[in-house]
Amino acid sequence: MRLKNILIVVKDMERSKKFYHDLFGLDMVLDNDGNMILTEGLVLQDEKIWKEFLGRTIVPEHNSSELYFEEQDIEAFLEKLEKLYPSIQYVNRPMTHSWGQKVVRFYDLDGNLIEVGTPM
Repeated sequence: MRLKNILIVVKDMERSKKFYHDLFGLDMVLDNDGNMILTEGLVLQDEKIWKEFLGRTIVPEHNSSELYFEEQDIEAFLEKLEKLYPSIQYVNRPMTHSWGQKVVRFYDLDGNLIEVGTPM
Protein backbone atom coordinates (compact mmCIF):
# COMPACT_ATOMS: atom_id res chain seq x y z
CA MET A 1 0.00 0.00 0.00
CA ARG A 2 1.12 3.57 -0.61
CA LEU A 3 -0.19 7.04 0.08
CA LYS A 4 -1.57 8.34 -3.20
CA ASN A 5 -2.87 11.87 -2.54
CA ILE A 6 -3.56 14.51 0.07
CA LEU A 7 -7.02 16.11 -0.18
CA ILE A 8 -7.99 19.52 1.12
CA VAL A 9 -11.39 21.17 1.08
CA VAL A 10 -11.84 24.48 -0.75
CA LYS A 11 -14.73 26.85 -1.30
CA ASP A 12 -13.71 28.19 -4.71
CA MET A 13 -11.91 25.69 -6.93
CA GLU A 14 -10.58 28.23 -9.45
CA ARG A 15 -9.34 30.61 -6.77
CA SER A 16 -7.55 27.76 -4.99
CA LYS A 17 -6.08 26.39 -8.22
CA LYS A 18 -4.64 29.84 -8.91
CA PHE A 19 -3.30 30.16 -5.34
CA TYR A 20 -1.43 26.84 -5.46
CA HIS A 21 -0.12 27.56 -8.94
CA ASP A 22 0.98 31.12 -8.10
CA LEU A 23 2.84 30.21 -4.91
CA PHE A 24 3.96 26.62 -5.41
CA GLY A 25 3.92 26.05 -9.16
CA LEU A 26 1.36 23.25 -8.92
CA ASP A 27 -0.58 22.60 -12.11
CA MET A 28 -3.84 20.81 -12.76
CA VAL A 29 -3.53 17.16 -13.76
CA LEU A 30 -7.23 16.26 -13.75
CA ASP A 31 -10.47 18.16 -13.18
CA ASN A 32 -13.17 15.71 -12.19
CA ASP A 33 -16.27 17.76 -11.38
CA GLY A 34 -15.51 19.07 -7.90
CA ASN A 35 -12.28 17.11 -7.42
CA MET A 36 -9.17 18.60 -8.95
CA ILE A 37 -5.84 16.79 -8.83
CA LEU A 38 -2.77 19.01 -8.94
CA THR A 39 0.82 18.02 -9.54
CA GLU A 40 2.64 16.64 -6.49
CA GLY A 41 -0.55 14.76 -5.53
CA LEU A 42 -2.53 17.58 -3.94
CA VAL A 43 -6.29 17.21 -4.45
CA LEU A 44 -8.70 20.11 -4.11
CA GLN A 45 -12.25 19.08 -3.31
CA ASP A 46 -15.26 21.36 -3.44
CA GLU A 47 -16.58 22.07 0.06
CA LYS A 48 -20.16 21.20 -0.96
CA ILE A 49 -19.12 17.68 -1.99
CA TRP A 50 -17.11 17.14 1.18
CA LYS A 51 -19.99 18.31 3.39
CA GLU A 52 -22.30 15.90 1.60
CA PHE A 53 -19.88 12.98 2.08
CA LEU A 54 -19.27 13.69 5.75
CA GLY A 55 -22.61 15.07 6.80
CA ARG A 56 -20.70 17.47 9.06
CA THR A 57 -19.64 21.08 9.17
CA ILE A 58 -16.23 21.96 7.72
CA VAL A 59 -13.84 23.44 10.31
CA PRO A 60 -11.29 25.76 8.72
CA GLU A 61 -8.14 26.75 10.63
CA HIS A 62 -8.34 23.51 12.61
CA ASN A 63 -4.56 23.29 13.19
CA SER A 64 -4.42 19.48 13.30
CA SER A 65 -2.59 19.05 9.99
CA GLU A 66 -0.58 21.09 7.51
CA LEU A 67 0.79 21.03 4.01
CA TYR A 68 4.59 21.23 4.19
CA PHE A 69 6.72 22.66 1.39
CA GLU A 70 10.47 23.25 1.24
CA GLU A 71 11.99 26.25 -0.52
CA GLN A 72 15.70 27.00 -0.81
CA ASP A 73 15.15 30.74 -1.38
CA ILE A 74 12.60 31.40 1.34
CA GLU A 75 13.19 35.15 1.21
CA ALA A 76 12.09 35.26 -2.45
CA PHE A 77 9.10 33.09 -1.57
CA LEU A 78 8.09 35.46 1.23
CA GLU A 79 8.33 38.44 -1.13
CA LYS A 80 6.11 36.63 -3.65
CA LEU A 81 3.61 35.70 -0.92
CA GLU A 82 3.37 39.29 0.31
CA LYS A 83 3.08 40.67 -3.22
CA LEU A 84 0.42 38.22 -4.48
CA TYR A 85 -1.53 37.69 -1.25
CA PRO A 86 -0.87 40.68 1.04
CA SER A 87 -3.80 39.85 3.32
CA ILE A 88 -2.73 36.25 3.95
CA GLN A 89 -3.30 35.14 7.54
CA TYR A 90 -0.07 34.12 9.25
CA VAL A 91 0.11 31.55 12.02
CA ASN A 92 3.70 32.54 12.63
CA ARG A 93 5.82 35.02 10.76
CA PRO A 94 9.20 33.83 9.47
CA MET A 95 11.24 32.33 12.28
CA THR A 96 14.35 30.20 12.66
CA HIS A 97 14.19 27.00 14.69
CA SER A 98 17.01 26.04 17.06
CA TRP A 99 18.25 23.52 14.45
CA GLY A 100 18.71 26.33 11.91
CA GLN A 101 15.70 25.79 9.65
CA LYS A 102 13.81 28.95 8.69
CA VAL A 103 10.03 28.49 8.43
CA VAL A 104 6.80 30.40 8.00
CA ARG A 105 3.26 29.15 8.62
CA PHE A 106 0.07 30.60 7.21
CA TYR A 107 -3.43 29.63 6.13
CA ASP A 108 -4.42 29.26 2.52
CA LEU A 109 -7.55 31.06 1.32
CA ASP A 110 -9.77 28.35 2.86
CA GLY A 111 -8.08 27.97 6.24
CA ASN A 112 -5.81 25.02 5.38
CA LEU A 113 -2.52 25.33 7.28
CA ILE A 114 0.67 25.60 5.21
CA GLU A 115 4.29 25.54 6.34
CA VAL A 116 7.16 26.57 4.09
CA GLY A 117 10.65 25.89 5.32
CA THR A 118 14.19 25.82 4.08
CA PRO A 119 15.47 22.31 3.25
CA MET A 120 16.89 20.37 6.17
